[in-house]
Order: sequence, then structure tokens, then C-alpha cells
Amino acid sequence: MQHAPLFIDIAGTTLTDDDRRRLAHPLVGGLTLFGRNWHNRAQLTALCADIKRLRPDLLICVDHEGGRVQRFRTDGFTHLPPMRALGALWMQDAMRAQEAASACGYVLGAELRACGVDFSFTPVLDLDWGPSTVIGDRAFHADPRVVAVLARCVMQGLLRAGMRNCGKHFPGHGFVAADSHTDLPRDARGLKTILADDAAPYGWLGTVMDAVMVAHVVYPKVDARPAGYSARWLQAVLRGRIGFGGAVFTDDLSMAAARHIEGRTVGLDEAVLAALGAGCDVALVCNQSLDGGRVLDDVIDALARAQVTGAWTPAAASEARRLALLPAHDAPDWDTLMRSPDYLRALALVP
Repeated sequence: MQHAPLFIDIAGTTLTDDDRRRLAHPLVGGLTLFGRNWHNRAQLTALCADIKRLRPDLLICVDHEGGRVQRFRTDGFTHLPPMRALGALWMQDAMRAQEAASACGYVLGAELRACGVDFSFTPVLDLDWGPSTVIGDRAFHADPRVVAVLARCVMQGLLRAGMRNCGKHFPGHGFVAADSHTDLPRDARGLKTILADDAAPYGWLGTVMDAVMVAHVVYPKVDARPAGYSARWLQAVLRGRIGFGGAVFTDDLSMAAARHIEGRTVGLDEAVLAALGAGCDVALVCNQSLDGGRVLDDVIDALARAQVTGAWTPAAASEARRLALLPAHDAPDWDTLMRSPDYLRALALVP
């Protein structure tokens, strides 16, 4: 089985010849959509259909959580609340909060799938410790038990819509103030503390969690490398101790925090190889299609060379985990969804 671990991006609202060439490459397994890829629902639906005609196995992904991280906001898409709003509702009425969380997951997944999007990188499992501005109101709550319960409800809603889920950012990004888009955060706590607090939801959600995205954070008492490049975090802790069996994604390897390994600045090609070598199944390379996308071509070529020379070996298990994230059945189109009693019932419960 060919392993297709690279997830890339495209520059515009339609596929160019270069996009088609890259997406057809056997080492590319999916793509992430951004706001620049959106004009309206008809365009998004046509774009997704075009991608699937090219390769049905490509996983079409997006960061669509609710609140400030929601790529599609117009032309009928529901404005979903930040997850902190569900945590606040929990403090008033825990049962109503669970229903609202399930409804948010269903509406989120159903609207995306009606346009042809397969997968959203959600929900956030980080704890709302306070200092982190990049996480902030994306987190449900400060209590890992509340996070796990509400995340499970969101996951169940996504599943009803036919969409898999992705818990992030393992083992926890909420404790550090630095933004990994621009800096390399360091969390000085020990393994025991992190496992008892931030990483606890990953163990509690093991039977329902399909994928995990890893934090670009260094936990020096555990490993000198950021978690996404750490075999200790990914293999010994996540796979071994926690027992997670689903797909493991890097966060965007173009981010500033991802370009530093043990004091060295590394290129994207080395970052991809380091992440896959540590135990990630999928390497995300985002926002590199702009200005011609030569960086994407270089990364694809570098991984192909690594395969030929034996510096990287494809993993059939990783490919199986990627393919398992594809929707198992077709979704209703937008007009059918809008008339669906299940959808209308869920929509009424979204805070």
C-alpha cells in the first residue's frame, strides 16, 4: 500500500494545472482549505467535486471549529459559537450544554459535508488555563473532565453528520502563553502533571477519537524536541501509555515553532521527515501554494528522494489510518439538508 502522508494547500477558488499535478502525486494524501479558497457555497461545492474527480481518496480538510476559527461564514453557513461558550453553558446547565455541544458538532459537520468537505480539525481539547491567546476561547473549559464530556458530545454530533474528528493539540497547548505560529512555546511542567491535566482527555476519549493533532510545543522535562518531532510523546506516551490507535497529524509545519528542532532551524523537507520519523502519520504543509508553490514541489521531491534512498519508509498502517478518515457514505446536498428535521432540530439548539 502506498503511503500518502503529505497534506498540502491550493492558492485559489479553483484548481490550477499545478494544483492538479501536485494533488495527483502519490505522496499527497489530502489538502487543507482556507478562507482564500472560499467565494460561496456553489464555488466550494464545485471545487470539492473537482478534487474528488481527480482523486476520490484525497481527504479534503479545513479548520472549522466555531468562534474565530471558522473558514466559511457566509452564504448560509451557521455562525457557530466559540467552544468556551459551551463551557460557560455547562456552568449553568450541564445537560443543556451537552445537547448544545452535540448540536454544534452535527451542524458543523453536516454543513461542511453538504459542500463536499470531508473533515474538520476539531475539537480543541486544550485546557483554558488563561495565558494562551492563540487558544483562548477555542477551549471548552479549564477542567479536563468538562473538556472531555463536551468534546465527546461534539464528536458524537460530527459522527451523526458522517464526519470523523480530530482532538488537538496533544499533549496540551493551553498552559503556555506563546503563540506557536510565531514563537516556540516551552512548557516546563513534568510528564506526570501534564498527563493528569492537559493530556487526560485524550485517554478518556480513546474509544471515540479518530485523529489527534500534535502541538508545536517543547516540554523540556519530557523531551528536548517539540512534541510533533518526539518519539517519546508520540510512540511511548500517545500510542503506548494512552493507547491511541487513530491517525496522528502534525500541526502546520510552516509555522515558526515547527522550524526549530533542538536549537537548529530546519527546512520544511527536514521537518516533514522528522515528524514522520517520530511517529506522525500525516504532515501538514500549509500556505505554501502562494507565489507559485515551488516550496510544495521541493517538499514533495524531497520526500520522494527520501523514499528512494531509504531515509523514509512508507507505512501501510499510517495509510490505513488516513483512509479511515474519509466519509463512509454520501451526504445530502445543501437544499436537502436545510429541510432535514434532524438538522433543523440541531440548529435550534446551537447557542
